[in-house]
Amino acid sequence: MLQKNRLLPTLLLWGLCQFVFAQDPLLEVLEKELNREFAALKTQEIPAYFLSYRVAEQSATDIAGSFGCIERVSHNTSRQLTTMIRVGSPELDNFHEIKGANPFMPNLRVQIPVDNQEDAVRYSLWQATNDQYFQAVQRFTQVKGNMAVNAPTEDKSPDFITGTAVQYFEPPLKMILDKKAEENLKNKIRLYSKAFAESKAISNSFVRLTMVNGRDYFVSSEGSKIAENHPHINLSVSGNVLADDGMELPLYKNYYATDLKNLPKDETVLTDIKELISTLEKLKTAPVVDPYSGPALLSGEATGVFFHEIFGHRVEAARMKSENDAQTFKNKVGQLVLNKNLSVTFDPTIAEYKGFKLSGSYDYDDEGVKGQRVNVVSNGVLTDFLTNRTPIQGFAKSNGHGRAQPGRQPVTRQSNLIVESEQLFTEAELRTQFIDELKKQNLEFGFFFKAVSGGFTNTNRIQPNAFNVTPLEVYKIYADDKPDELVRGINLVGTPLAMFSEIEAVGGESGLFNGTCGAESGGVPVSSVCPMMFVKKIEIQKKQKSANTKPILDRPF
Repeated sequence: MLQKNRLLPTLLLWGLCQFVFAQDPLLEVLEKELNREFAALKTQEIPAYFLSYRVAEQSATDIAGSFGCIERVSHNTSRQLTTMIRVGSPELDNFHEIKGANPFMPNLRVQIPVDNQEDAVRYSLWQATNDQYFQAVQRFTQVKGNMAVNAPTEDKSPDFITGTAVQYFEPPLKMILDKKAEENLKNKIRLYSKAFAESKAISNSFVRLTMVNGRDYFVSSEGSKIAENHPHINLSVSGNVLADDGMELPLYKNYYATDLKNLPKDETVLTDIKELISTLEKLKTAPVVDPYSGPALLSGEATGVFFHEIFGHRVEAARMKSENDAQTFKNKVGQLVLNKNLSVTFDPTIAEYKGFKLSGSYDYDDEGVKGQRVNVVSNGVLTDFLTNRTPIQGFAKSNGHGRAQPGRQPVTRQSNLIVESEQLFTEAELRTQFIDELKKQNLEFGFFFKAVSGGFTNTNRIQPNAFNVTPLEVYKIYADDKPDELVRGINLVGTPLAMFSEIEAVGGESGLFNGTCGAESGGVPVSSVCPMMFVKKIEIQKKQKSANTKPILDRPF
């Protein structure tokens, strides 16, 4: 594992771009106005006991193209403010759950000036703070009224963990992308997207490169003052085919980097696109399979999505405070919850693992707490949860996993998920175990999930506690010597505890999944690195059928 180094990207990021180091007046303005506002708010009849400002600053270049043509080039610079005001006391405040009400806090994103004109910035902060203080007071009144007419909550822990001042500063970056560098990137998009035009089976394609010079600010009434850079590059190539029955079949590949020089060479991307097109052409005429229950193999990438959706969301502590949550693992600390050879870690402090670049990395979370490595499962035994500054009984300290997109209030969220095992098998050994299990269950075939697009899971008590993972590339593997067969039209479904009990072995080649997770606090970047996985029993159901019809005319080129 390589520890994350923020100074190195400062010097090397963006290969073709120029950097200018400067002072950071915004951080000082944020601190100055926060102190002025808090001095007044803490003396009100219903006093504020905590105030923080988060500002997400981004300078982004977005280039997109299709079939050899540039469709969009945009440049955008923005600053988005999120204010947290807590009134009452840490024991009971306006963030306390209101039974029967929407558990999602309102979206409070505010655009503030991108120029460092002090009066204009302070005016925006004052306006947002004033508005949100009255909202906080109103909600606190609702909290107390709700408590008076409802049964006491099971979890008696406070609503907030107070902290100490944190000082962390990275020099700001100013990125200047010259015309020559931008034209070079546009030429890459033309080259990659034109490759899809070589196959008439492709009904739609899209290539997009997004370069973001991000910088996050955090100041609080506790005295914390943090400025951290989050630069990143995302390159995505995708294609679609339309089967004769109207089913849309997409495939894509993403590349993540913090430096243009770390993006793959053109030859590598074009080879990947060629393989993607070949698979799409086969998918177009692949058979649709029926519902199934039995053994399965999951690639490392698919295993990563599986663990993120089905396991990861159930060890995010903040939601366990809600009595509407299923609290799958809340009382299982110290118990065996996975295969005894498996260990699960979440670690935002690393930027790379096994050669994979990870997008779920950060130094400080969105509540001003240092991100920490958390060993959630050791040899199958549940040992810890991901926590933020909303405590639950028995876990009264944040381990730096309070995260949110701009405008949302932080809750416990995942970072970089790593699955490891004391006993790793080769891919051939996993396949042999898989075939043996097919024969034991007297089944003709099982399935190998090679690529997935994501999924969703339900963790509340109101609806069935189930998950759904969306496969993109799936193969039917036969128990005899028949060759593997590409199939389509299925979703991987099930319930968590039943699925966990069926994990038999892992190994083979590890896979990476970089993506954006959307939950209570909006979209945040996450990663997972996992080995292949053999599961003794999974369930699949048919994918929802599209109403699209096959085009009457062929594509014109």
